[in-house]
Amino acid sequence: MTTSTEHLRGTDRPRILVLRALGLGDLLTGVPALRALRRGLPGHDIVLAAPARLATAAAATGLVDRLLPAFAPRRAVPAALAWAGPSPDLAVDLHGNGPESRRPLARLCPRRLYAYSQPDAPAWQDDEHERERWCRLLGAYGLSADPADLAVPAPATPSPAPGAVVLHPGADAPARCWPAERFAVVARELSRAGHRVVVTAGAAEGRLAASVADRAGLGQDAVLGGTRGDVPFDVLMALVAEARCVVVGDTGLAHLATALGTPSVTLFGPVAPRLWGPPPRPYHRVLWHPDPDDLPRPGDAHGERPDARLLRITVDEVLDAVRTLPVPPAEAGARPAQAAVPSAG
Repeated sequence: MTTSTEHLRGTDRPRILVLRALGLGDLLTGVPALRALRRGLPGHDIVLAAPARLATAAAATGLVDRLLPAFAPRRAVPAALAWAGPSPDLAVDLHGNGPESRRPLARLCPRRLYAYSQPDAPAWQDDEHERERWCRLLGAYGLSADPADLAVPAPATPSPAPGAVVLHPGADAPARCWPAERFAVVARELSRAGHRVVVTAGAAEGRLAASVADRAGLGQDAVLGGTRGDVPFDVLMALVAEARCVVVGDTGLAHLATALGTPSVTLFGPVAPRLWGPPPRPYHRVLWHPDPDDLPRPGDAHGERPDARLLRITVDEVLDAVRTLPVPPAEAGARPAQAAVPSAG
């Protein structure tokens, strides 16, 4: 799969342009909708308008033929799309719910446009899981879409740490970052119990991951990423696919664990799990402590301080969740034997 615009010229196959110019977690929650497009319109090329850094992730889904680089800061909508050649046969807005995200698609004069907030579309619902939202949109246009059909294939790349517990302390906003010192205690206790622990870091998260590893007494060889950009996606996929479990905030790596069927413990704060959490499977655990009268989005997901609900999650809760995680039945024979996990003390 390429990221050039020249490949859009001269193809005989009808093309679907999908706008979802967001992050890794957004791409993975869009997998059921992308799969519905692939199955419902099998003779079409699917072109995804998304950040160029997601090219390998998009290709790994097996559902995207080409990536059209598109990005805007702070989850905004790209002002224009660098589309070349004839207009798309179909344009699909999986980015938002308003004229800002429809406009760059409409400017390309597609034969058809699937989007919310237009006369032939269903009503937008704020209180709806992200996977269900986009499947419902496509269903209104006659494409059968299953929100639970979210799996992506595991890579052929070998894991750098088979059977490890993967901790990811970072997120793209402080509001969704559980404190580093608590991640460090979790890492130390898991290591003492005999687990190999890997601390992952995105491009700007190296110092955070190094701090967690140092406080836990793990050494810097326990850190993967954070120095020269993102971890290569095939390596990250392999690590998560063969992990004992992933402990992570509400960010992209949580959705990768869900897509690969890897056990996970996800820590929620400003946004409810019912909107962005994993499906209700016993090997995915969510921890969240809202106030009794909280709405599904009680906090600012992009705030500059850790959300109060996130801070209510204790180290003991996380360790207990890891300790009691089952191995998914389909993979029970393939995963290495696991050590017991203690309570903090």
